[in-house]
Amino acid sequence: MKRKMYIIPIFIPHWGCSFKCVFCNQNLITGQKKDVTVEEVIETIESHLKTIPEGSEVEVSFFGGSFTGIPIEKQNLYLSIAREYLKRGQIQGIRLSTRPDYITEEILENLKKHDVSVIELGVQSMEDDVLEKSRRGHTSEDVVNAVNLIRRYDFKLGLQLMIGLPGDTEEKSLNTAHKIVSLKPDFVRIYPTLVIRNTYLEKMYKEGKYTPLSLEQAINISKKMYIIFVKAGIGVIRIGLQTTDNINFNKDVVVGPFHPAMGQLVESSIMLDVLKEVIEKEGIKGKKISIFCNERKLSTVIGQKKYNKKFLEDKYGLQVQVKLLEKIEEDKIVLSYDKKLYPISITDFIKDNF
Repeated sequence: MKRKMYIIPIFIPHWGCSFKCVFCNQNLITGQKKDVTVEEVIETIESHLKTIPEGSEVEVSFFGGSFTGIPIEKQNLYLSIAREYLKRGQIQGIRLSTRPDYITEEILENLKKHDVSVIELGVQSMEDDVLEKSRRGHTSEDVVNAVNLIRRYDFKLGLQLMIGLPGDTEEKSLNTAHKIVSLKPDFVRIYPTLVIRNTYLEKMYKEGKYTPLSLEQAINISKKMYIIFVKAGIGVIRIGLQTTDNINFNKDVVVGPFHPAMGQLVESSIMLDVLKEVIEKEGIKGKKISIFCNERKLSTVIGQKKYNKKFLEDKYGLQVQVKLLEKIEEDKIVLSYDKKLYPISITDFIKDNF
């Protein structure tokens, strides 16, 4: 059985980045406004290790700023701390995030020397007009060049994308997804754009020069991108920003498609599409059905506020029960009616039918 992955996050707030993207206020997003000391890095790692079950897969991850843009001495200092835990077998990987234009052969050679295993690039979009309007300071060509270099050095690669940026459209977001597929990353993250307090995007919004996506629009676009990536065999490891003390609507999110369970909303919508396809294909109406699933996918199957369950009951006249099944994989469900069992792999179903 695959070991469960745990991430130990070390946030480096806005260090190393000389650009001011319209959407960015890293101090608010990370909740940190001061430099991170060596002692704090060690304390963070130690405190997390105490809570992580034995036998887990653990990575120390440097997030928040553009890690490869900070002074090399600082990079090496932080990486050397993580590397000691790697040598002792207390962690199994070192991960960092940076910008596409902060990747060079010299940088990658140094990261290899410190046993970094995963690099995540903040790509955001593969549409140059969107990048320009968002003041990213790099182009789509920079992304391609960085990806090619990273591949040459055999790092695991993740790409971070944003939807709903200035100048973006659904068509451009989906075009970005297809271009990302051609780059063959190991995984992606999808972040709907939020208007954060004290950013240029907030100014644009208040002046009527920017309109954020609605939650429904963000779910719809994220869902279509998710399906594109699943069909290409690329993992989507996160959709939406993680909730923090600051990232919520009563603090520093001014407006935008924020939901604390954004990823689950997207997956739940896809789950409903899968169930509708199967029910209609099998002609199941006016019957009692049971849907068996993994405990972690219970809410995804039922839907937010039981939306999926109610939809199926109302549309097809069904009596729906959702039950837990021990040892079933998270990606699988079993549909049962009239003493018949229909095992379904969600990933395989998406690849074959969507």
